[in-house]
Amino acid sequence: MSDRVEFFFDPLCPWAYQTSIWIKDVRGQIGLEIAWSFFSLEEINRPENKKHPWERDWAYGWSLMRIGALLRRRSMEDLERWYSVVGEALHARGAKSHRREVAEHLAEEAGFGAEVVGDALADETTAAEVKSDHHRAVTEFGAFGVPTLVFADGQSIFGPKVTPAPRGPEALDLWEMVVAWRDFPYLYELKRPQRATDIAHIAKSFSPYLEARDWQTIEKPAPGS
Repeated sequence: MSDRVEFFFDPLCPWAYQTSIWIKDVRGQIGLEIAWSFFSLEEINRPENKKHPWERDWAYGWSLMRIGALLRRRSMEDLERWYSVVGEALHARGAKSHRREVAEHLAEEAGFGAEVVGDALADETTAAEVKSDHHRAVTEFGAFGVPTLVFADGQSIFGPKVTPAPRGPEALDLWEMVVAWRDFPYLYELKRPQRATDIAHIAKSFSPYLEARDWQTIEKPAPGS
């Protein structure tokens, strides 16, 4: 059993980070090929009176993805490692990896060198690369958030949104459920309502991220909601 999936992510999204842990566990069990691609929550949820992320000298998730774009030119493995380093810092330890000085420290610790941050920001083509991924996700696959998975047959799925990330046999069980969704191309949504206990569970799971973020979450309604 093997497959290929394109995984659209924003490094600031706690849901996407948990899903990335899950899908890497799946890869370790079935040889799944993962292509990492960019999606900007800052842009998709941008209020009309606010600048686009590419119009700012430093934009939290956007700038982290520009660094990722530069690293992806070296290898997909380097991008994955950057996402893992940034994600673990923010979502597991509560470090403010969205701040430039912290990103430089993380890049140095990961062996990329702190200068990779400045190099990525000085290269305007990294912004164009992130913008291209984001535009393709929205226009070709109807993406409105992350995680968005795109399969080799062109079908796209938003999610799964799960915390904590399943591992081992449970990871494979969830993978089989996600893959089976493709057998029903006109099944658009299946969602569990969040009770008070669910909200408490999510808040506890995401507490490092909630303590570290320097922004208020803005989420526009999904198309068709």
